[in-house]
Amino acid sequence: MSHRSRCAVAALLASLACAAPAAAAPGDVDVQLLGINDLHGHLEPNTPGQIQLTTDPASRVTAGGVEYLATHVRRLEAGKRNSMVVSAGDLIGASPLVSSLFHDEPTIEAMNLLGLDLNAVGNHEFDEGAAELKRMQKGGCHPVDGCFGGDGFRGADFRFLAANVVDDRTGKPFFPAYAIRRFEGVDVGFIGMTLEGTPDIVSQAGIKGLRFLDEADTANRYARELRRVHGVKAVVVLLHEGGAQAAPFGVNDCNGISGPIVDIVERTVDDVDLFVTGHTHNPYTCVVDGRPVTSAASFGRLVTDIDVTLNKKTEDVVSVRANNLPITQDVPRASDLTSLVQRYQALAKPLAERLIGRISGGFDRTADDSGESTMGNAIADAQLAATDDEAGAVAAFMNPGGVRSDLAGDGTVTYGEAFTVQPFGNSLVTLTLTGQQLLDVLEQQWCDQTAPRILLASSTVRYTWDASDAAAAIGKPCDQTTNPVRDLTIGGQAVTPGATYRITVNSFLADGGDRFFALRLGTDRTGGPLDLDALESYLLPTLTGTPLAPPALDRLTRVA
Repeated sequence: MSHRSRCAVAALLASLACAAPAAAAPGDVDVQLLGINDLHGHLEPNTPGQIQLTTDPASRVTAGGVEYLATHVRRLEAGKRNSMVVSAGDLIGASPLVSSLFHDEPTIEAMNLLGLDLNAVGNHEFDEGAAELKRMQKGGCHPVDGCFGGDGFRGADFRFLAANVVDDRTGKPFFPAYAIRRFEGVDVGFIGMTLEGTPDIVSQAGIKGLRFLDEADTANRYARELRRVHGVKAVVVLLHEGGAQAAPFGVNDCNGISGPIVDIVERTVDDVDLFVTGHTHNPYTCVVDGRPVTSAASFGRLVTDIDVTLNKKTEDVVSVRANNLPITQDVPRASDLTSLVQRYQALAKPLAERLIGRISGGFDRTADDSGESTMGNAIADAQLAATDDEAGAVAAFMNPGGVRSDLAGDGTVTYGEAFTVQPFGNSLVTLTLTGQQLLDVLEQQWCDQTAPRILLASSTVRYTWDASDAAAAIGKPCDQTTNPVRDLTIGGQAVTPGATYRITVNSFLADGGDRFFALRLGTDRTGGPLDLDALESYLLPTLTGTPLAPPALDRLTRVA
């Protein structure tokens, strides 16, 4: 796209985000792209929640659910000659029980019915490993659990794209790097990618033999290939990486966009005309380096209606208009999606409704100023209780990103509710660390991170951390000189660098997930139960005994 065209795009996005698309000029072709991202298997209308449309809190609306998403998408596509539905990744993974219990087959089937055309893989697509992701594309029954509901699984009718995920052995992309679609004689290329940092946030065992390449370099390579080999001049990048805007903001704002997407776009050649992004769960319709950059928040609460005008003569993009629309629940449900959701709800119901515990109040995953949360603390306590006997654990730590939901304070806990809190199916690992290695792990909550990742600690752990030192450590190399942690104790005893300690974490963290690389140094590893089983075992005695109370937030102390 020329500089002049890119300026036109910027002006259009700034002034016409909510305007109706104009009729194409003679010789132009109108193409509608409907973009989603970070659905995470949220099929039911009650799980996504609400979304705020403008800076006014009163603009919050209940949104989401694939039955409503399908209706909105079909209405938007009605009468359109050229329309596609595209996704910027994380369709599956970290999903509620009605999808995750069946290895996310329900979500793939739902997207088939909805008419999804392309999905760029995200990091959560790799939650169950590369082989399982291939099954999502090709179909076939699960290798352990078999077929669900008495029939087979045909896989995705849409195409997964993974330009920057490369097989070490062959050097080829794990899935096709791009797809080309023709609209009235004009070709458009779609390059699909996940974030380069995917190995830091998924289990290493599931991606063995794969390399994850730089996003901008990969986009540049395939944009050139599309142009030189296939003659494609209109290029769209579907990228599971994104940015964030400063609050307050509405879904169609771009208030000081920041994050990895800015650098990626600025390093990408002008041949790329549009970026449909995800990962950060932020909504925005932005212009970065003269190119439109969009994101539809998460959980199917928004769809980005992108109107692209192509010139038949130049075969390039003339203009782009983008508008984030809420998936409101004031429209009829799509009956085919309703049938699918109800089918899987019925299959899941006996397990989902089984009572596993009682609680005396709500457990919240939202962190306080010190980084603690009642839900996260309880999970850490459960993991310690599951491993303090045979494995000899004295402390447990839980990653905050693995705590996916709250427990409502209604008095009881069902298996389905617990599953929603911990849907990943990680196993517990107890390992031996020296005191210094444990301090290094805690330092990695800040150093070499783009934002703090405060581990949730079991009740045996106490320490203070200095906020000024923490701010200085963010993004810096981890070198044992920037550690904000002070006065670390386990079981009331000061941790000494030369002593050894048995520590429990989940298998994701044990592999160095979330950049906690010091955990890879742990020795004498002992495998434990699944994380969800540990939580269930922790709760079960409360069915006949005292309900579990939300734990106090007194394990970590933040000082200025």
